[in-house]
Amino acid sequence: MKTPQKRRVSLAKSKLQANTTFRMNILFFVIFLLFSVLILRLGYLQIVKGEDYSRAIARTEEVAVNTSVPRGRIFDSAGRLQVDNEPVNSITYTAMQTTKRDEMLEVATELAKLIEKDTDKVTLRDKQDFYIQLNMESATEKVTAEERAAIDAEEIPQKEKQQKLDALIREKITEEELASLEGEQLEILAIYREMTSGYALSPQIIKSEGVTPEEFAQVSERLTDPKLAGVNTVTDWKRVKMTDLTILGSTTTPDQGIPANRLDYYLSRDYSRNDRVGTSFLELQYEDVLQGQKSIVKNVTDGRGRVIETIPVEDGEPGKDLVLTIDSELQYELEQIVEDKLVALKAGPNSQLVKDAYLVMMNPRTGEVLSMVGKRIGKDGDGKQVVNDYAFGTFTAAHEMGSTIKGATLLTGYAEDAVEMGEVLIDEPLKFAGTAQKNSIFNTVLFNRMQMSDLMAIERSSNVYMFKIALKIAGMEYQYNRGLRIDPESFEVLRNSFAQYGLGTATGIDLPNEGTGYLGGSTPGGKLLDLAIGQFDTYTPMQLAQYISTIANDGYRMQPHVVKEIRKASQDGTTLGPIETVIEPKILNRINNTQEEIDRVQEGMRNVYIGGSGSARAQFADTPYTAAGKTGTAEAYFYERDHELHGTVNVNIAHVGFAPYENPEIAYAVVIPYVTTNPKEVPRTNNEIARAAADKYFELKAQRSEDDTNKIQPPFSGTRIDED
Repeated sequence: MKTPQKRRVSLAKSKLQANTTFRMNILFFVIFLLFSVLILRLGYLQIVKGEDYSRAIARTEEVAVNTSVPRGRIFDSAGRLQVDNEPVNSITYTAMQTTKRDEMLEVATELAKLIEKDTDKVTLRDKQDFYIQLNMESATEKVTAEERAAIDAEEIPQKEKQQKLDALIREKITEEELASLEGEQLEILAIYREMTSGYALSPQIIKSEGVTPEEFAQVSERLTDPKLAGVNTVTDWKRVKMTDLTILGSTTTPDQGIPANRLDYYLSRDYSRNDRVGTSFLELQYEDVLQGQKSIVKNVTDGRGRVIETIPVEDGEPGKDLVLTIDSELQYELEQIVEDKLVALKAGPNSQLVKDAYLVMMNPRTGEVLSMVGKRIGKDGDGKQVVNDYAFGTFTAAHEMGSTIKGATLLTGYAEDAVEMGEVLIDEPLKFAGTAQKNSIFNTVLFNRMQMSDLMAIERSSNVYMFKIALKIAGMEYQYNRGLRIDPESFEVLRNSFAQYGLGTATGIDLPNEGTGYLGGSTPGGKLLDLAIGQFDTYTPMQLAQYISTIANDGYRMQPHVVKEIRKASQDGTTLGPIETVIEPKILNRINNTQEEIDRVQEGMRNVYIGGSGSARAQFADTPYTAAGKTGTAEAYFYERDHELHGTVNVNIAHVGFAPYENPEIAYAVVIPYVTTNPKEVPRTNNEIARAAADKYFELKAQRSEDDTNKIQPPFSGTRIDED
């Protein structure tokens, strides 16, 4: 029999054992929960967030670096080279993520021993910052404790305080101290500023222009030298134009890089700050095509930001080539015609204001621009007269075009039931109350009445016939000395019709900054009559060419374009690359006239060339090909403040035409603004240029054979214009 004491001991042991078991169970359960949580967490990180973390690692450890590729070239319609890339030796520098400014300075100091670097681009700010870096202690001591305290007391962000302090230090650096930076130190600074202008792991061009073979060789031999860490020798490209045709456009140089006003746009598209980009005309319009795809590598870095491996990611692809619709031989010949005539005009009487002349030739069936000539007389640095290319004026500069647009007025009259085909109207000087007499040039005597058909109105260029069409559109009949009140909507009727031909609206040409001319409003009422004969609104030579092309093309308005094809880069350097895109003809609209009405106007324009009273008969009656056209003169006020002839009346002359008459291959427009200050003696240079241009087209066509257009041809002219 157990004693009470033994029973108490036994009971205590049982309780202790039970408590221990319970605690162990709780411990194992907690451990189980912890492992479960750990497993779930690992699973979440690996399965759910694994891809995100992988991308994060790639962002921090793998840095993409774009390298430049040759820009696309530009060829004319026959495969002649117009814009090329010339390889040049270059020296670059690539900073690592951990590279310090002092280390860059050491490399710049060493590199300055091997190359000559121009110091012209070194700015005052560059010198000040460089002086501070070289003399940090003495420079910072220039700011007194009181001045520092004053800046610290300002309630502005710390970053702005530091900027004010830095600016104060620069102000205290004297000219004598800056003058100590000369010779080799300035050259080191010029190199150093290029090194610090780029991003880490992004190659920065230190020198590309004028790298001598000796410099290239010396730097290449020391690429493994730690003192030149980050320096490399590569092949860069220089943009070279083989013609002075301005519409080809221009690009920035690597020194200029991306223009400041387009920086965000290009950086968001993976450009580098020192990339070449198009800044005007074709180079700008087709930037996305010409730029090409850069090769991309990834620099894998370690925890200290040092590159431990370079992995190719994507091969680069040169920019695509442009093949133009423009024939450079035809362009050259027509430029000579226009330039010679312009110079002769300037040497003649009453030519104080003449300085520009334009000629546009296009295929009316396809919209292909075959030639666009603009010439402007100016002065060179020595004050001598020179003639410069002004081709972009063909689609940016607008002028009154005179009677050339009467074909559109007559067709509008047909469409608005203001006149019928074959209808005879009386050509007579018109007199409205409170206005000067309005008449045709060939009929100026008041009350002299001449019967005029629609065909004769085009042939003889009757102003009054067009006036009466405008009056009928406005719902008015002419009465001698009656007041002229025109509903503004009548202006809209005429302008909306003209827009069907491209007059007063965008032509759609594939070049930037196209001008659309000036619309002169809807008052006073008499201006409607001026609008009907091309002496109110203004149009560009390209609009005029599209207008005559529309008539020549049986009423179909084609979109003009100067790019014919987009091709991949040539693989062998002798033949053009494969075609990637063909610019197909694009119909913008058809005018609101029947084919019979269009034929009628075409016939009237044919009579301008061969009719007994044709205004261009003297120049076109004997052509070996058939052609049709319309001449035009317009009184225009010259506005240029501070000029002695400001506000005077001058004369613009113009000419439109197409050939062959039965199946047009070309349509052309000639414009010469301010050709004379004497309206009584107007030269016929517009007709002469039109005839010579059409002759030259058919002459060259007869000489051409069916050559392989896929072969790259040398430039037609010996012109060479470097990008800088």
